[in-house]
This record gives sequence, C-alpha cells and structure tokens, in this order.
Amino acid sequence: MASSLSPECTPLKTQYDACFNSWFEGYLEPAVAASSTKNRQEYSKRKAEEEYKACVQKAVKDSGLESTLQQARDEHPLKSPPPPDPSSLEQGKKH
Repeated sequence: MASSLSPECTPLKTQYDACFNSWFEGYLEPAVAASSTKNRQEYSKRKAEEEYKACVQKAVKDSGLESTLQQARDEHPLKSPPPPDPSSLEQGKKH
C-alpha cells in the first residue's frame, strides 16, 4: 500500500483503504453482507474518506500545490464520458 502525499495523512489513508476494501467486498457479494453491517460500513467508509480528503487537501495547500492543480484542471478538465452509441445498444438486445 502506498503512502499518502503527507506522512500525517498516511494513517488516515490506511484506515480509508481498509474501509473501502471492506465495503467493496460487500458490494461484490451483496447477498453475503447483512444490511445493518453494510450501513455501518458505509458510514465508517464515508467518515474515513472525509477525514482523509480533508488531510490531503490541507497537505496540498501547505505544500503550495494548489495553483499547479488548478492549472492542470484548467488545461485538461475532466469530461463526462460520451453517451453510448444507440446502435451498439440495439445489437446487445438482439443477442
């Protein structure tokens, strides 16, 4: 497992990774996971994600990377994927 951008964020990253992996296993096998356990895991994952995200955002700001990231976003903005080709959807229905 890789370290985080900032050493102080690595424990939060480890916690988030563990929560995500646990959630993902339940996502892959939904019949196995109990709903109360899934809700608890989802809350825990969300909380870990929020704490880790806040830590990384602070590390980005403290290291002076904000302007570099903004420049990258401006030069190469994320785009939504194109909608599926209707003809490929029709072909899938025929099979």
